[in-house]
Amino acid sequence: MSDDTPDLQAEHDALKAAHQKLKRRAQRNERAQFARGLLQGIMSMLKPGDVVFDCGANVGAVTGPLAETGATVHAFEPDPFAFGQLSQRVQGMENVVLHNVAVGVTAGSVRLMRAANFEDNPLGGSVKSTVIAGGRNIDERDDATIEVAMIALPDMIRSVAAQAGRIAFLKMDIEGAELELLEHMQAHGLFEFVGLTVAETHENKFRDLRPRFAALREAVAAQYPVTRVNLDWI
Repeated sequence: MSDDTPDLQAEHDALKAAHQKLKRRAQRNERAQFARGLLQGIMSMLKPGDVVFDCGANVGAVTGPLAETGATVHAFEPDPFAFGQLSQRVQGMENVVLHNVAVGVTAGSVRLMRAANFEDNPLGGSVKSTVIAGGRNIDERDDATIEVAMIALPDMIRSVAAQAGRIAFLKMDIEGAELELLEHMQAHGLFEFVGLTVAETHENKFRDLRPRFAALREAVAAQYPVTRVNLDWI
C-alpha cells in the first residue's frame, strides 16, 4: 500500500497541473475571442479623421486593420525586427504614422530585452520583447539587449488630443511597461482624453508586480466601465 502512495500522489499532481493548464488555456481563448469581437466593433465605429494609438504594435496585426478604417494610426514599436515587419505591412498606408520607440512615462533611452528563444524564432519571440526586467524566459544578458529610444506617452496623449479633440482608441500591449503608464494615466486623468483604452496586463510574466497590478485594476474598475478602460485585452 505504501509503495503505491507516491505513484498515486504523482498521478494526482500531474492531473491537477494538466487541469490548471487547460483552464488557463480556456480563459486565454475566451479573452482572445472577446478581443477579436471588440476590435471588430471598434473598427466599425472608426472613420477618417479619428486618431488611434497602437502601443506595442509589433508586426502590425492590429495596426493594419485599424488603418483600413481610414483613421490616423500612430503605431509605436521599439523592437527593430518587429518594426521592420510592421513597416513592410503598412507600406503605402499614408494614414499610419510609425514610431520606432518604446513608450513610457518619461522620454529618454531604455534597454530592450528579448525572449530567450528570439534567435530561433524572431517572429514569435518579438512579441515578448520588453523594457521591464524580471520577466519569465527573457534574456537579460548585457550583450543580448538593445538600447532604444523612449517617448513620453502622456505628453503625446495630451498633445494629440489637443489637436484632434480626443484619441478615439488606444491599445497598449507593451509587456509589463503598461503598469507604470496605466498607473500614471489613472492618477493624472489621462483616460479622459481617450474614447476607449484597452491594455493587456502581464501579471503572470512579472510575479513581483502582481500586487500593483491588482491595485491598478481595482482603482480603474472603481472609476471607469469596461467600455472606457478595459484591462483584459490580449
